Amino acid sequence: MDHQAQGSPAPPLVLAIDIGSSSVRTALYDARATLLTATVARAPSGFRIAADGTAEDDPRLLFERVVQCLDATLDAAGALQMPIVAVACATYVTSLLGVDAAGEPITPIYTYADTRGAHAADALRAQLDEAQVLQRTGCPLRTSYYPALLHWLRATDPELMRRVARWQSIGAWLYERLLGRWCTSLSAAAWTGLLNRWTCAWDAELLTLLGIDAAQLGPLVDVDEALNGLRAPWAARWPALAQARWFPAIGDGAAANLGSGCIDPRAVALSVGTSGALRVLLPHEPQIPAGLWCYRLDRVHPLLGSATSEGGNVLDWARRVLGLSAEAIDAWLLDPAGARHHLTVLPFVAGERGPEWGGASWATISGITSDTTPLDLARALIEGVTYRWALIAERLRPWLAEAPLVIGSGGALQRLPTWGQVIADALNLPVTISPYPETTMRGAVMLALRNLGLIQRFEDLLVWPEPIYRPDRERHAAHREALARQRRLYQQLQTA
Repeated sequence: MDHQAQGSPAPPLVLAIDIGSSSVRTALYDARATLLTATVARAPSGFRIAADGTAEDDPRLLFERVVQCLDATLDAAGALQMPIVAVACATYVTSLLGVDAAGEPITPIYTYADTRGAHAADALRAQLDEAQVLQRTGCPLRTSYYPALLHWLRATDPELMRRVARWQSIGAWLYERLLGRWCTSLSAAAWTGLLNRWTCAWDAELLTLLGIDAAQLGPLVDVDEALNGLRAPWAARWPALAQARWFPAIGDGAAANLGSGCIDPRAVALSVGTSGALRVLLPHEPQIPAGLWCYRLDRVHPLLGSATSEGGNVLDWARRVLGLSAEAIDAWLLDPAGARHHLTVLPFVAGERGPEWGGASWATISGITSDTTPLDLARALIEGVTYRWALIAERLRPWLAEAPLVIGSGGALQRLPTWGQVIADALNLPVTISPYPETTMRGAVMLALRNLGLIQRFEDLLVWPEPIYRPDRERHAAHREALARQRRLYQQLQTA
């Protein structure tokens, strides 16, 4: 909903930055967390992917995209004649960047999708009690997190490890370049696998094992500790931000929960971008089931869930490889004729993350016959992704309200509207689509508005949505059988 639908924007304004895996976006929001659509700027991006598991980002190109988007948003803001009092930022996580003493990058950005540390993760699990580390840090010992990445680099490039003065997330690095101060929010730190969730400090045991000093990771701050004072030449370039308070960058998952309205156990956020994630914001620390992680919004609000490497990327793969339109796939998802495809799919086209974390697993399709069509394959792929989310939902169930609502967001659900019904049927939960555009940016803005004292409660900016999709009993039963087949196939391949 944009400001034209709400009348004139309510001052003051907050500028939002969203650094995602597929694009950088910036925009202005008013004091009601309403997106000013004329100020949205985007710059497409993407990881460098290679067959060896590489999934890297280029820090200098990323910085150029941020600057480009800020220029465009601030140019569009000129006609509004309203003060910008704060900057809110969310980034993809995990991200790991090594810089020298002057803060210049000497490594690429290693991303959550990089799997080159698989052997290092195996070695850590052989040396440590992974279940204990999970309960302490909220993260398993897998390739998506700092311990495996750092252990891998130490083994493969010790000279690089000696040259790195500091290890930073992209949000911390961006703020140091713009503001001259280096710190990491507890939210972003929770995605590293090195934050002790009970003390909210860097985990001493893991740091000692990895040969990393806490000073190399920098100071930790909560999400309400604002930074001020743009460095030259940015203060001259963006005078509208000269007096703005810059709140520390937070994890995009935490921001998306807020922005979509999933602020307590009554609602589960399902983000479907390139990948997928199912998360619930809790009022207290949980005991973490195997297969899930526990990140943070801030010091007092844990975020329980899990993420898959699969989401909109599987739809894109199906369209590209099978030569199908999104419209054709969407029409086939609920067609009764399509239910007889007899296919079982492990949809790991980008490797596997949660909930099983079989990092070396790749896509598998079982049951192809001479009658199998491209539409059958596409439907089975979409269902296969959905079943991974059903596994996550099962493990989340003890921490959810009696009848929780799944609130979906992301471009893939817009391109494939019927997917929402498939999700409702497979998870046996009501599903709606967030009414708010750009949920990640909106969530970061909501947090900034609360930190500024402009709102007292997140509920003040939310309207509880009605379900759009309700589960069908017969289709749910069919999905349960298909999920059981997927589980058997997974187990067979894992033990082969």
